[in-house]
Amino acid sequence: MPQEKVYRSELTPVSFLRRSAALFPEKTAVVHGERRYTYREFGERVDRLASRLRRELSRGDRVAFLCPNIPALLEAHFAVPLSGCVLVAINTRLSKGEVGYILEHSGARVVFYDADLEGLLAEAGGIERVRVEDTGGPEDPYEEYLSAGSPEPLQPVLEDEEETISINYTSGTTGRPKGVMYTHRGAYLCALGNVIEAGMGYDTRYLWTLPMFHCNGWTFPWAVTAAGGIHVCLRRVDPEKIWDLFDEEGITHYCGAPTVQIGIANHEKAHRLDKPVRTVVAGAPPSPTLIESLENINIQPLHVYGLTETYGPITACVRQDGWEDLTTEERARLVARQGQGYVTSEEVRVVDEKMNDVPRDGETMGEVVMRGNMVMKGYFRDEAATGEAFRGGWFHSGDVAVWHPDGYVEIRDRSKDVIISGGENISTIEVEQAVVSHPAVLECAVVAIPDERWGERPKAFVTLKKGREATQEEIIEHCRGRIARFKAPAKVEFVEELPKTSTGKVQKFVLREKEWTGREKLVN
Repeated sequence: MPQEKVYRSELTPVSFLRRSAALFPEKTAVVHGERRYTYREFGERVDRLASRLRRELSRGDRVAFLCPNIPALLEAHFAVPLSGCVLVAINTRLSKGEVGYILEHSGARVVFYDADLEGLLAEAGGIERVRVEDTGGPEDPYEEYLSAGSPEPLQPVLEDEEETISINYTSGTTGRPKGVMYTHRGAYLCALGNVIEAGMGYDTRYLWTLPMFHCNGWTFPWAVTAAGGIHVCLRRVDPEKIWDLFDEEGITHYCGAPTVQIGIANHEKAHRLDKPVRTVVAGAPPSPTLIESLENINIQPLHVYGLTETYGPITACVRQDGWEDLTTEERARLVARQGQGYVTSEEVRVVDEKMNDVPRDGETMGEVVMRGNMVMKGYFRDEAATGEAFRGGWFHSGDVAVWHPDGYVEIRDRSKDVIISGGENISTIEVEQAVVSHPAVLECAVVAIPDERWGERPKAFVTLKKGREATQEEIIEHCRGRIARFKAPAKVEFVEELPKTSTGKVQKFVLREKEWTGREKLVN
């Protein structure tokens, strides 16, 4: 009697490429400047890389990539797991010390690195290195590495879909970065969730504005391939180049944090597109003002929410019937919420300290918790941190939110960012949205500053649109007309730019620490 289960195969996103290469062998799969690879060529390049890795490394070994959004990193998302190894895609904007720590902690056997990033390996130790010139020519060491592999289809060695497919390191703003482990099963289901929620199909032309190193590009390397779409690579975010590619390549989809979206919407080349482009927005809650500005140029935003520990997005703010009949501002306020779990996820909850659901009144705040297919396997080599994150059988996000009557959640803050003023909780996100609704404001970040009477008060750090002016008094008065007076900023500081992480998130701790210098605690 056969032992193999005819009705089951282990889920892995590597299978998406095998299918698309079989169905669309001559269809363009990858665009990178003047280079074009068909799905047949894409598949052969992946098999070459995978076969050589399997020949030289052992099953389960970690393989690191330190590259921007180029074909080599896209190929790694399929080749490394196909070889039986684990992918470690490293943030290209880290310091050399942080890169060295990640390589050491992950135990990576080899690192493939872009030529422009060689300096980041100064503290990488004696690890094997493969240089990527990103030319596509035979003189490129990466291409030489591929040439020693076989283009013949490689048979998978996956035995259990819960095996680790990749390790993604957190930003480490509160200590050493933690290695978040993804599984083949989770990556497969998250990718399909993205295909569904982002509305991708065989005509998808996806622009790589989101770093592939960030949560494995929110699993879009696998998702776009599952849809048989075209990957348009981009080494760095350049709004001018993005607008050129919108027009030249017929882009249908892209992803980006609000700061990326702001640069696109406000660029001098910005114009209303003939055909709608779908963008997936996450990383920080987009303001209604940003959502309105995107819609005005025919970019349709899908607001999603998640963390590194949830493969990137785990919820989507799906538009409901009747929303299109609302005013632009009313609709934008609804779309700016975080929504509910993906079709491949479970419903996320908002709970109090005893893990009880908070009332669905849109006012009572609690912590967002989640579980299921789209939650990480755990932290690599850190059982204590894994246990703490999974207490009570749910993953604890650390995000403070309210639960609305329609079931949608709305993030009000990170727990550490909530301002407690005179006993009242103030959401920095709510204040930021009020500030950026001023026509002269480009971006804003709000943090708590010490106040002798109230303990803490909000302060807004503001960048202005090119050629626009505003005063502190104007901004504060504008906010008082939109939110409760006690929530309005006590002070406004105009800056050239806000401190940000490599993925576009504002580093509020940098602003906060400056304001609390000389005090023992960052609370009052």
